[in-house]
Formats: sequence, C-alpha cells, structure tokens
Amino acid sequence: MNNTLTLFICITGIYTSFITWGYLQEQITIQKFGPNNEQFHAPFIINLVQNLFGFIVGYIYLYWKTSNSTIKVSIFNKNLIKSLVLISLTQSLSSPIGLSSTNHLGYLLYTLSKSCKLIPVMIVQYVLYQKRFPRYKYLVVGIVTIGVVLFTLGLPSKKNSSDINGNLSIGLLYIFISLLLDGLTNSLQDDLFKKNQNLSGAHLMTGLNLVSFILTLGYTTILSNQLKYSIDFISQYPSILKEIVLYAVCGALGQIFIFITLEKFGSLILVTITVTRKMISMLLSVFLFGHDLNLNQWSGLFLVFGGIGLEAYLKLNQKKQSTITTDTKKEK
Repeated sequence: MNNTLTLFICITGIYTSFITWGYLQEQITIQKFGPNNEQFHAPFIINLVQNLFGFIVGYIYLYWKTSNSTIKVSIFNKNLIKSLVLISLTQSLSSPIGLSSTNHLGYLLYTLSKSCKLIPVMIVQYVLYQKRFPRYKYLVVGIVTIGVVLFTLGLPSKKNSSDINGNLSIGLLYIFISLLLDGLTNSLQDDLFKKNQNLSGAHLMTGLNLVSFILTLGYTTILSNQLKYSIDFISQYPSILKEIVLYAVCGALGQIFIFITLEKFGSLILVTITVTRKMISMLLSVFLFGHDLNLNQWSGLFLVFGGIGLEAYLKLNQKKQSTITTDTKKEK
C-alpha cells in the first residue's frame, strides 16, 4: 500500500512538474515582446537558472536523505569531482545547443528528437564500451528513426513561424550535436554509478547541478555576451524572469520525483512514466500553441512513442521471465 501511494505521488509529481516545465520552456522560447516582436535568445541563461535551483533543491534533498544514513558520500571527493565535471560539461552544453535549434525549426521537432535519446546512448556505448544489445533494441531504434524522419519530411518547405524560423539544416545539426552529448552524458552516468556503489541519485543531482552551474556561468561570461544581453532584456521585459524562475523550480522539483522513482521502482517504471508525460506535453503543445500537423507528422509522432513504448513492454516481459526463472530455480 505504501509503495502504491509513493508511486502515485511520484507519477503526479513528474506529470505536474514536467508538463508545466515543458509548457514554460516553449512559452519562453517562442513568445514575442514589444512592438518589434523581440524573442529571448539566451539558452545558457535559462540553463544557468535551472542549475542554480536544481542545486539548491538537490542539496536540501541530499541533506534530508543522508541525515539518518550511516553511509556518507561527499560530492567534493576529488575523483568524484573529475567525473562530475566531465558529465556536467556534456550535460550543460547539450541543453542550450538543443534549444538553439528552435531558432531554426519548430519546438515540436526539437521535443520529439530529444525523446530519441536511446539512439545516441546505444551508439556511444557501442563505440566507447563495446557494449552489445539485444535484437529488440535495434528494432526499437529503427522504428524511432523512421518516426523522426517522417516528422522531418512532413515539415513545410516554406518558412512558417510555428515550424521553420531559419535554416533547417543548421537546426538539425544542433539537434544531432545535442543528442550526441546526451548519449555521452547517460553513458558516463551509468559508468559513474557502477564505479561508486554508494552514490545515490541525490548525490548526482546535487553535484551535477553545482558543476553545471559553474561551467554555464563561465560560458555566459567568457564565451558569449548572453549574461549582459539577458540583463538588458529582462530589464526591458521583466515578465519573462518570472517564467524562467518558475521553469527552473518545476525542473528542480521534477528531478526529485525522477530520482525517487528511479531508486524505489527502477528505470523501467520511470521510462514508462516519462514517455507518457512527453506524449501529453506534445499533444498539449499542439493544442495550446496552435501547431498544425499533417499526416506524415502525426505518423512520425506515434512511431517514435510507439517504439519507446514497445521497448518498455519488451523490457517488462524480459524482467517477468527473469523473475519466473529465478523463482523456479529457488523452488528446485
């Protein structure tokens, strides 16, 4: 009963936090201000605020989680910091590069593509760790890839404010780089957990957000003028600051529910929850922001989520078979 209640709270938390988070992300990305219809183009600043709130909430979560624990793991361990810096580097670059693609193509294609993390994760693990995968995973990757291709082919050839705002090729290149960085991030995280058995999700959340905040602050002050640009933009249009802060709070709270689900119920349940959440977010985006989808795009959309859903279903069956085999051996 307690597990059922905890799962219900986690599902509610993930849905509430990330559906709101997704809505605010699109709102911040596409809304226009003033007589000249200016848009806010500072993805590093959005991530900087997200990292700050993620660290604050993560540290509170870590303190609460470890206060009664006899096992203490410091996120300031030198060896751990090295791994966190590498993961944070790929993670902190992935999101702003991905968001930059929305300057060239529609937010829906960006969201759909970011749902296909399975492909770069498999490629990176195959190349770097020589890891082999069961056949059904290759089937899933094929279905997901066809879905993204169909959705891309369904984009109009002419520029449209809700679909293509710039150069399609550049937008797709940004998405490809972002997905490759996602693949590196997930593979490095898996490797970190294997090497540090006492490391929890709370440690990772706190450490990654701290290091990502420092790195992103460096990007905004040294490598770009986004900090000054953002200060000037927010001074002129202060309403966007409320949306960015609310976006960051939703993301930080959502991470808590994700890590609780991961620790208590495993990745299979988490994947099922997040896939359905993304589907709801995309459908809401279609209706709330007035996106018009043609047959190719609807087909691509359902192929992507159908492929990810198929993977979750096959994993569940595989896990059941493994459990039955284990129980049978114990009975013998």
